[in-house]
Amino acid sequence: MTQSPVELVIFDCDGVLVDSEKICVKVDAMIMADLGCTFTEAEIIERFVGSSTEVYTAAVEERLGRRLEKGWQQKYEHLYEAAFEAELTAVDGIAEVLKSLTTGVCVASNGDHAGIRRSLEIADLTNHFENRIFSAADVRRGKPAPDLFQHAARSMGVQPERCAVIEDSAYGVQAARAAGMRAFGYCGGLTPASRLEGPGTVVFDDMRNLPELLATATA
Repeated sequence: MTQSPVELVIFDCDGVLVDSEKICVKVDAMIMADLGCTFTEAEIIERFVGSSTEVYTAAVEERLGRRLEKGWQQKYEHLYEAAFEAELTAVDGIAEVLKSLTTGVCVASNGDHAGIRRSLEIADLTNHFENRIFSAADVRRGKPAPDLFQHAARSMGVQPERCAVIEDSAYGVQAARAAGMRAFGYCGGLTPASRLEGPGTVVFDDMRNLPELLATATA
């Protein structure tokens, strides 16, 4: 098959650009305990890393056996903000990668715009993505649906087959495959390689290897 060059690299944010997943898992566990339902950290990693707010809420409601009020997460936002301000850093090697890439880049995350921008600012990565930040709030369905990645590609004027998606969650690589894009599953964080493997997906554990992987990727 003729190789189709990558023209756009679409990065997830949490766990790919910023090393936030461990922080989020700890805060999630605190929130769930406060709500009166218990999830182990292993359950949180498997069920919620990379998921949408709808998936997260539905699982909590199922465990609680009751509905949560609309906007229930807002009163807990300060916990994430405080933890991020104190602990958040860029993923090891990502700053060098972003400086070296010659293709277009953008961010497509299930987080909201304010949260994505806050994370990028704390990690000093904002300058790489000005006006190229896409959120699940922009589309009808977040990951694992392909909508967000398709929206990002359209907005950037690039065909799906010429896009590469960098993800660290099972939901993310599933969305990339559904969008007809090449998926690169980063397993250097919390998600094991086995959760990322699948058709059209390259799994790697060192972010510094990404430029070479992109250069040799096939359509």
